[in-house]
Amino acid sequence: MTIPRRQFLSNSLALATAAVTQSQSRAATTKPGMPGPFPGRVVAVEHPGSILSNTYQPEPVQQMMRKGMKELTGAPSWIDGWRMLFEKGDRVGIKVSPVGGKNLSSDALVLQEILAGLKEAGIPSKEVLVFNRYKEETIAAGIDKWLPPGVRWDASSERYDEWQHDMGGYDADHFMEMALIKPGENFNDPHMRRSYIARIVTKDINKFINLPVLKHHQSAGVTICLKNMSHGMSNNVNRSHTTPTLNACGVFIPSVVSLPVIREKATLHICDGVKASFHGGPGGKAKYIWEHKTMYFATDPVALDKTGLKVIDGKRVQMGMQPLAVAKPDQDSHYLNSQIEHIEIAGMLGLGVFEDSKIDVRRFRI
Repeated sequence: MTIPRRQFLSNSLALATAAVTQSQSRAATTKPGMPGPFPGRVVAVEHPGSILSNTYQPEPVQQMMRKGMKELTGAPSWIDGWRMLFEKGDRVGIKVSPVGGKNLSSDALVLQEILAGLKEAGIPSKEVLVFNRYKEETIAAGIDKWLPPGVRWDASSERYDEWQHDMGGYDADHFMEMALIKPGENFNDPHMRRSYIARIVTKDINKFINLPVLKHHQSAGVTICLKNMSHGMSNNVNRSHTTPTLNACGVFIPSVVSLPVIREKATLHICDGVKASFHGGPGGKAKYIWEHKTMYFATDPVALDKTGLKVIDGKRVQMGMQPLAVAKPDQDSHYLNSQIEHIEIAGMLGLGVFEDSKIDVRRFRI
């Protein structure tokens, strides 16, 4: 039997990924959370009044969030939508993304709407945990000040450092091992080859909501749902993109996200695209930020990331730049090739739908 070339290449990539990685991880559940109950479905809700003078507007944001949850789930109301995914007894984490600082971080209004939805689903405040990898980064974005009484927040590491081997907030029983180390490290030390998962994810919650921002990333191409999990929930991650040419994000990202303890707890992905960036990421360089005024909802992170990649590429072309697949380094993006293939490999690993013909993007304008 002759295997089609595309299938052969896909199978080869999947085998290559398995060959260079090993993992140890078990989750408490057996049914994968990704791609969830709505594979391939992405809901995009736009509101032209969602931001004014660089400030998110309460009523439009509320309308977008409620419309998004209703249309994603097909439920008769936004409350019913939340209740389809969460129920009393759940311990829910919310993974925020403050890497872009105050200028490009999910807004307090978005987070408050998520908290309102969880409350309607019967989740008390004490069972909700807002989290990020770095404590210092979370405080700098102001997220610790956004939370109502009873809602906790936590971080796995105190602050960014180049070595990233601290284990204080990480679980030694859950890791992804890859034949990749940082220059100068001892390859024979398994600790150097492993990225351990945050104890927040492995111990403190049974479900999480992924809350990324729509933005560019120099080494991965984009940092949306998948990268907010891989690099925001494990340590020893900068080995995946040590230099502009020593870049393995294409394989590293899906290898971490496919660990059962992440895959099976991921329940909902809400991408904040009210403000977005098309270059210079992952930080928020003002000249590359635009007001996209759209929120994205999915249980499938691959379909959402593929959709977001198209949006960012569209903006780049509009601004006279090359799409990410063929773009070359410049003064604000130093990596030789941005590895957007992490989205396709994640699709091959069953984390979601990558093929355009199978992705159902439902667009609404309020």
